[in-house]
Amino acid sequence: MRIRKYDFDYSRRAFLEKTAKGIGTTGVLAPMWAEAASTGEIGKAYPDELMSIEMFTKGKIKTGDTISASNVEVVKDLIDPIIYENVKNQGRKIVIVPTTRDITTLYNKDFLEATLKNKGQAKFGEDGNICMQDGSKWQGGTPFTEPKDGKEALTNCTLSWGRRNFSGYPIESVDLGPDGNVAYRYEWFWAELQYSARADGKIFSGGGGREDLLRLQTVFFTSPNDTKGSSFLSVWYYDQRKFPDLYGYFPAFKRVRQFPTNQRFEPIAPGMTFFLSDAWSAGDPMLTWGDYKLIERRPFLGPVSDNWQGDRPRYKKNLHGGAKGLTFYETYFQLIPEAVVIDTAPTGFPRAPVGRKRMWIDTRHNMYTSSTTFDRQGKLWKSFETGSGRQQKGNLVFKNRDGSPAWSWDYVHCHDIQSNRMTRILHDETITGGYKNEYDPDHDFYNAYLTNSAIARLGK
Repeated sequence: MRIRKYDFDYSRRAFLEKTAKGIGTTGVLAPMWAEAASTGEIGKAYPDELMSIEMFTKGKIKTGDTISASNVEVVKDLIDPIIYENVKNQGRKIVIVPTTRDITTLYNKDFLEATLKNKGQAKFGEDGNICMQDGSKWQGGTPFTEPKDGKEALTNCTLSWGRRNFSGYPIESVDLGPDGNVAYRYEWFWAELQYSARADGKIFSGGGGREDLLRLQTVFFTSPNDTKGSSFLSVWYYDQRKFPDLYGYFPAFKRVRQFPTNQRFEPIAPGMTFFLSDAWSAGDPMLTWGDYKLIERRPFLGPVSDNWQGDRPRYKKNLHGGAKGLTFYETYFQLIPEAVVIDTAPTGFPRAPVGRKRMWIDTRHNMYTSSTTFDRQGKLWKSFETGSGRQQKGNLVFKNRDGSPAWSWDYVHCHDIQSNRMTRILHDETITGGYKNEYDPDHDFYNAYLTNSAIARLGK
């Protein structure tokens, strides 16, 4: 029998010590980012027990197994409480895939290069905003590769949502009622443009080169007919103390109107459980939240690879679970060797229905895998689970403009556990109107999607 020197108890003690001391270094046996920067391979940073679900569970769960109600107790401490409830009592099933050792597959190529180039250069300025060590604006990539507190971890998720300069996502969303039946079905397009904090370190010049902006984001609906043409534009400031400007166009009014932007805890369309605040689990300016706490470091299960269904028409996923077998997508989770768990509260919203939010963030790419919100009474309310990964399945690859394999999100489960209403969101291939995936395209995407005149035109 081989006696393991670095078993999970050793790892647990290492995680507890780092959490207690506020040490940001990731890895157990060696600094993870030192290993990743040289080879991309992180195996030497963690003991075998954190790189293999079979070893971690002592053979009770293996790669290829399906987590269901019959065995979910084995991994109860490795999933968020709403996912546990989904599996235990609502028929959800999750397939286990191998742990990713090559972190280059968890990034877009240019974003990873910017992350490595600017590693160690981030700090918070006197106003609380992120900047370079010399006080200039952040020059791209993940600011805090080894977050030592909750604020740094949330910054990593907030500053660049899609982790590329421009992204356009065709989306199908389906809203299910408590009875498990489909209540609403929508198709919409989500466009993001990074104005600053870009992977190329530049300020976007196409819209006048405004250095006070962080990003522009548009959403417009293409079906069904009663919501078709509704469109919204959010103008985000680099200063994370300021709320975005929000503009909307509704075909019935035939004009663009400005809306209040501090009401971010409301559905963006009837029936949805998805709020503006939920986007990327960091849908509000970072400094409108506070009371940041890094709760712990720990292994976790998350959907960070193998979820892209590029071999299927419109990337459709099989469905299962819930009262009518329509509630959950097929999903693939892996053992994450090290996740940081943070809590934060909406301090800039006096009437926010959310009391606090808890996020689980994979330290390999510093992206959340899931988050849960609690209401003002401290009761568990909603989950926001996002699958992500390289858009590759066998020899089939969706590529970035530079020819490298694309990384992106794949799906969202947004489950209101109190009302038992679910919104599931699919990163589609195309939607009504012919809109398709766009990553840093050649055409003028700024004037196509991200101005007031654009949302008026799209609405018509």
